[in-house]
Amino acid sequence: MNIENAMVLAAGLGTRMRPITDTIPKPLVQIAGKPLIDYALDTLKEAGCKRAVVNIHYLAQQMIDHLAHYTGMEIVISDERAGLLNSGGGLAKGVRLLPTGPVFVMNADLFWVGEPAHEASNLTKLAGFFDAQKMDMAMLCVDIGQTTGHDGKIDFSMAKDGRLTRYKPGTDPGVVYAGAFIMHSALLDDAPDGPFNLNLYFDRAITAGRLYGMMLEGHWVTAGTPEAISAAEEAVRTHQVDA
Repeated sequence: MNIENAMVLAAGLGTRMRPITDTIPKPLVQIAGKPLIDYALDTLKEAGCKRAVVNIHYLAQQMIDHLAHYTGMEIVISDERAGLLNSGGGLAKGVRLLPTGPVFVMNADLFWVGEPAHEASNLTKLAGFFDAQKMDMAMLCVDIGQTTGHDGKIDFSMAKDGRLTRYKPGTDPGVVYAGAFIMHSALLDDAPDGPFNLNLYFDRAITAGRLYGMMLEGHWVTAGTPEAISAAEEAVRTHQVDA
């Protein structure tokens, strides 16, 4: 399946990244000389995406100016300057700006490096894995041992067929949600008005047995604080060389 549309969640305040984010939005913080959001956009472009909606709120004009110069993919702005809508509300508003159909959803403040050379990318593989007949969402997941900057929280248990349930400590090793998934945009047709957390739809999908995951190949990186930037940059250097 070739998925041409995406939503990048980029409207957060980045409070844990202060004082850097006193003057720059977190998606524009650079890791190894590249803004965080460009890692997400480049990954989507490499997977064949033609357009991406990006939501904006904090220091929005900086985001608009940066995205205006991004090339190779159409960028559509979803403006939340009037008020933050949280992850779910922001996604529900953003997908209305896209054609109806399957859509990639990514967070703007995390990425991965070191995908195996000469293989399909993680997002391309995820698109092939997604089956709308039995899945509401197909997520990329990662083993905690292949993360840098993560807070240690385990999110889901994964069955052999990829079906996900909420992790219960002591049951199995569990997996970390890697911040990228595929869904059909119509999934949010019944979304509530105003702000809400995406966990509402994650839990609905779990209850229905329709939340699935696929393991990411490579190394997953996030930087939530100024102190975490150096570790993130070291991970990029190390795993790009190994790719």
